[in-house]
Amino acid sequence: MTNSSIIPLLLVEDNRMDIELTLDAFREARFPNPIQVATGGQMALDYLFGHGVYADRQRYPLPGLILLDLKMPVVDGYEVLRQLKGTPILKRIPIVIMTSSSLEGDRILSYDIGANSYLVKPLTFEGFMDVVKTIGGYWLNLNLNAPDESENG
Repeated sequence: MTNSSIIPLLLVEDNRMDIELTLDAFREARFPNPIQVATGGQMALDYLFGHGVYADRQRYPLPGLILLDLKMPVVDGYEVLRQLKGTPILKRIPIVIMTSSSLEGDRILSYDIGANSYLVKPLTFEGFMDVVKTIGGYWLNLNLNAPDESENG
């Protein structure tokens, strides 16, 4: 069994069209990974910290990979990134920024806060397919995630 069959993903994205494109691309690429969607930064934090309905870790397991948009209202991706990388039990989860911004300042700040990768969202479905295949090939199959804080403090 490969790594990809066991790693749940969390997609943090507020744009409905980008959510659908990403989910369609993962389906088309036939990755079996379960994908949870948080439609904003606060929802992502609630999910990751197990607040409210997300306290049930059987139903809402911690992801092995987070795909994070930066530009969201109220709680943006930078704040989500800051909180996750500042929390011992969550800091080792790989975070791939998927944003429409190609600004150098956004990339620098993302990496400074702790992003593991930075991808600019493609404009076409074919582009999304290429990105998803790359994410799947590397992050879900080849990459060996660090043990979580509870396994090896």
